Amino acid sequence: MDKFDKLTSVAAPLPLINVDTDMIIPARFLKTIKRTGLGADLFSTLRFNEDGSEREDFVFNKPAYKDAEILVTGENFGCGSSREHAPWALFDFGIKCVIAPSFADIFHNNSFKNGILLIKLPQEDVDKLMEDAKRGANATVSIDLEAQEIKGPDGGTIKFEVDQFKKHCLLNGLDDIELTMKKNDKIDDFEGRQNAAQPW
Repeated sequence: MDKFDKLTSVAAPLPLINVDTDMIIPARFLKTIKRTGLGADLFSTLRFNEDGSEREDFVFNKPAYKDAEILVTGENFGCGSSREHAPWALFDFGIKCVIAPSFADIFHNNSFKNGILLIKLPQEDVDKLMEDAKRGANATVSIDLEAQEIKGPDGGTIKFEVDQFKKHCLLNGLDDIELTMKKNDKIDDFEGRQNAAQPW
């Protein structure tokens, strides 16, 4: 997993509440266990018309937001099913941070395990960042995970809270497998003792 330290990017505004995982990546695209390729179908029902053409009014189809790595959105983001494909699709598309008033629990855990920083803020702070994001390419947002700070395009700073274990994992690029491998010496020691005690 890539390390997450600092991020500066245009922020894409998605002022919707209760965005569920089927909206993030519709069920018809869950035909793979690979983490790559899903970004092409992120928010498919919102991004595309039935004939496959882009909807010009959707945020990620606007030139200013095509390379956005930050998403500012409404409460209860990631609700619905527990599909891990949702954070996979976001990350594959290029989204490395989502800011919202609240997140669904399972989506929250899945996102951190896949390298996406989720920042929960009071509604008034989200509203301010949403307005900043609507300014497009002229308004970049900077996130410093170590300092737990967001800097808006006008220089204002917003502090945020984050679980310290999740912060440690993001800063060091540790997913579940890499966390396990950190204890490789203890695992080898246990297996050696187990094989000696039970050689059969």
